[in-house]
Amino acid sequence: MDSEPGDELVEVIGDDGHLVRVATRRQMRAENLRHRNVAIVVRRSSGEVVAHQRSDWKDVHPSLWDVAFGGVPGVDESDEDAAVRELAEEAGLVVGADDLVDLGQGSHDDDNTRWTGRFFIVITDALLTPADGEVTQMVEVAPADLPTWSVEHPVCPDAMALLRLVSELPA
Repeated sequence: MDSEPGDELVEVIGDDGHLVRVATRRQMRAENLRHRNVAIVVRRSSGEVVAHQRSDWKDVHPSLWDVAFGGVPGVDESDEDAAVRELAEEAGLVVGADDLVDLGQGSHDDDNTRWTGRFFIVITDALLTPADGEVTQMVEVAPADLPTWSVEHPVCPDAMALLRLVSELPA
């Protein structure tokens, strides 16, 4: 029997990024504890970024649009392994860690979520087939159009820094 997503264990980290303790996802969300995160931008060889709308049942930012797939790494899971897993779960995209281009680290703090994490990009023209229900629809947006697109679509607040970074990538 599968456990509930809220029962998953996650690493709670301090402002310095070091492990403080392990908690359930439910507790992390309820107390808005800082945790690890990975975010992976999927970009087409022609330059477009694959944006997606989150499901209405997500525990944070339901129904909002995002420019990156990703999520919370498991306890002791490397950022690269978490990124590969999240792409497979959310986008149906199977890649290896060597397909990930590291864009650096970022963080976000608001009333709903606090995280520090790693940003990656994957360039692929593969068909994306979201299967786990976390993604309801996808669109491809040219990087230069992302600022306008983000005004016209309700975008996750924690995606805004990444959105600026991605909109400045060369075509």
